[in-house]
Amino acid sequence: MSLRGKHIVLCVSGGIAAYKAVELCRLLVDAGAHVAPVMTADAEHFIGKTTLSALASEPVHTTLWNDSDPIPHTRLAQRADLIVVAPATARVIGSYAAGISSEFLTATLIATRAPVLVCPAMHTEMWEHPAVQENIATLRRRGVHILEPETGRLAGGDVGAGRLAEPQHIFSQIDAMLSPGDLYGTHVVVTAGGTREPIDAVRVIANRSTGKQGYAIAQEAALRGAKVTLITTVDLATPFGVDRVAVETAQQLSDAVMQVRASADVIVMAAAVADVRPKHQASHKLKKDPATGEIPGLGAIELEATPDILAALGAAKEVHQVVVGFAAETENLVAHAQMKLERKGADLIVANDVSQAGVGFAHDTNAVTLVSRGSQPVEVVLADKRSIARSVLDAVVAIRSARTN
Repeated sequence: MSLRGKHIVLCVSGGIAAYKAVELCRLLVDAGAHVAPVMTADAEHFIGKTTLSALASEPVHTTLWNDSDPIPHTRLAQRADLIVVAPATARVIGSYAAGISSEFLTATLIATRAPVLVCPAMHTEMWEHPAVQENIATLRRRGVHILEPETGRLAGGDVGAGRLAEPQHIFSQIDAMLSPGDLYGTHVVVTAGGTREPIDAVRVIANRSTGKQGYAIAQEAALRGAKVTLITTVDLATPFGVDRVAVETAQQLSDAVMQVRASADVIVMAAAVADVRPKHQASHKLKKDPATGEIPGLGAIELEATPDILAALGAAKEVHQVVVGFAAETENLVAHAQMKLERKGADLIVANDVSQAGVGFAHDTNAVTLVSRGSQPVEVVLADKRSIARSVLDAVVAIRSARTN
């Protein structure tokens, strides 16, 4: 996600897990956020101010008394879109719950009206102490977001609950908190990757789809609050909060989609489904004839059509459902997309010209044209696939909104 224009205050308190705040800071800055770092005096025992200052968008704030602004904590708190405390020690959690602003970090927390994400990290015995749990419960009642610690190896070699969540996990939570939330309460089904149709035990008919665009759409939908089912043929890292269903062939993909179709509010068919498959598949590897150099059965494969999943979804679509199809083209982009829209009964076609540089398969970027009913085509220029995913879901939200108005 792009966090461009967002002001995030990154508060680091004095725990061994403070080293993870360095990576979290980098992730936030790379996403375009303006990161204002705050460190307690105890945190300086674990990481240096120079490190965080070099990576963040402004120098580290550590004290109320050496800033040119007479009320630096208030100014910082007022311009924050979000404040994250990672790691949050038992002392900081207790001070925050009790409203004690004894230093810059807690003063900033108490001065803000922005959302706050607290990421505790401490030894298991401390995390499970009744006082800490009561303080956590108090913060939750006040609307503070708590990202509970993970179970794993702790300082000193112990294993248990209390390990700070990984930076990517914290980043995903921040991403979700700053997303529009316009898909809360919906079930979004996304398909991704290219299907593989077996010829024999080794060979397949396949295509060049990597699944990256489908995964980006699944991730964006989850961050907007949807329950997301990702049906995929590729083994990329599953986005946080997404339920993944692994398939390989067009028939398996069709079966998986139809199994969840009735409960879906939005179905995004981003997968590149093979149009044909071998009518007969050999259970063993077809071997080359040593005399002729040919592979019997491979030269004239009899093909049959695969299930037309998008057309089936369009035909069975219920009033509240939005069905999205994809069209990878090399010419007459809009015309082909409009024909596909009508022929398949979809609500939106995402068309891209895969002959263009940086577009479509095997790229981290894409450029698409969004074709929907009753609207002019919308061109989305070359951008990263997460940005394309946002544009696709913006169009889905617009379609859903138009139906309820």
